[in-house]
Amino acid sequence: MKSIFNILASLACALAFTACGGNDDAPVTTPAPEVVTKVDLAVGTGIEAITGDNVTVTYTGWLYDETKTENKGTQFDQRTAESPYTFPLGKGAVIAGWDQGVVGMRQGGKRRLVVPASLGYGATASEKIPANSKLVFEIEMLAIKR
Repeated sequence: MKSIFNILASLACALAFTACGGNDDAPVTTPAPEVVTKVDLAVGTGIEAITGDNVTVTYTGWLYDETKTENKGTQFDQRTAESPYTFPLGKGAVIAGWDQGVVGMRQGGKRRLVVPASLGYGATASEKIPANSKLVFEIEMLAIKR
């Protein structure tokens, strides 16, 4: 014979399950993955950069600000032709937004990237970049080496 305590505990569990929507037939929604927005300002010439290439670029990076022209808020970084940046494309050496956004660029090409926080620095602040920041970059492809 069950004690009143066991009966009440069973009833409480059943009610909790029902209240929490224990319907296995309910559709599960998954948010769409965030993507990098790419705008080619100049296409360039020659081969397209692909994963595994060593690429050399110049760039300027800004915090995204929807109230500013081209969404360019506070500038946080820049590399010029005097001190370009070289990295292996698609190998995780840079933020995921760059690994996605630089693919397909050609030498001499210029591209604007809008990088969501999830493909940038995420919830981690990095020097002049607050946590959860959307970013804007203008990148010029100087060289592609296979």
